[in-house]
Amino acid sequence: MKRLRLRIARAFAEVTSLVILVTACGAQDSAAIPLRVAVLPILDSLPLYVAQEEGFFADEGLNVELVPAGAAAERDQLLQAQQADGAISDLVAIALANREDRQLAAVRYAMSATPQYAQFRILAAGSSKIATVQDLRGIPIGVSEGTIIEYVTERLLREEGLSADDTALLGVPRIPDRMALLASGELQAATLPEPLASLALQQGARLIVEDSSHPALSCSVYAFRSEVLDTRGDEVRRFIRAVDRATTAINGDKTRWMGLLSEQSLIPSALQTTYALPDYPGPALPSEAQYADVTLWLAETGLLDAAASYAVSVDGAFLD
Repeated sequence: MKRLRLRIARAFAEVTSLVILVTACGAQDSAAIPLRVAVLPILDSLPLYVAQEEGFFADEGLNVELVPAGAAAERDQLLQAQQADGAISDLVAIALANREDRQLAAVRYAMSATPQYAQFRILAAGSSKIATVQDLRGIPIGVSEGTIIEYVTERLLREEGLSADDTALLGVPRIPDRMALLASGELQAATLPEPLASLALQQGARLIVEDSSHPALSCSVYAFRSEVLDTRGDEVRRFIRAVDRATTAINGDKTRWMGLLSEQSLIPSALQTTYALPDYPGPALPSEAQYADVTLWLAETGLLDAAASYAVSVDGAFLD
């Protein structure tokens, strides 16, 4: 009888050990599958590098792989090819991606304009005579067409009193080209994102208007592919928690991250000692009104006939 009990006890111990081993292996396999996030060399990406550097992703049991993308078009290609699970994107790009069915959804703000901090600025060449928004009437403004920059440019000009007939836009897709043409005076005006707009101002450009005057127009978001949200939603939720910690750390000490900004080329070297980091937004989402205006603009410009609903393109289920 004692031998039988001993055998049962040993068998139970072996089964228990096997269950623990299988569970541990399963957890390791889950953590080993990277959550791939496409990152552009922009200021909005700083919380991702901070979360990686400070171990916030690891604390959440995540293996996050940051996949560099040189431009928004490359970012979108990575998402479409399923080589990235998520990215920092914007409402224009998401609405266009969801033109037929849900491909992407915003899950949290990445950056937003505030009355104290601009995301985009319309600048005039220092050699031009442009001094006010009214002086931009009929003047070609360099933008990247069909993007958040074109949307913000048109909406800013409307808010400041220029009509559609008064507005002339010129497609200059690459930001370095836009900056060079503006600096040389070959382009009299252009819209640039921060911090490159600050660099252009330092080099002699003139500020005409910026979205800090109308902050509801501008934001970027963390977005994930629909399939990822459906199958790896808990990881997305933990990802957002890590980003929240990174955002709090940045806002708590903005001078601490200059080395990381330089290392990841998120800020021009000429600004590294003078540029003041913005306040990064907390865990929130763009409003329905913001999304509605973006889709209205896409319809007005003929870029999108019928847009997906706000509930399809913006998903708040992953915010704690």
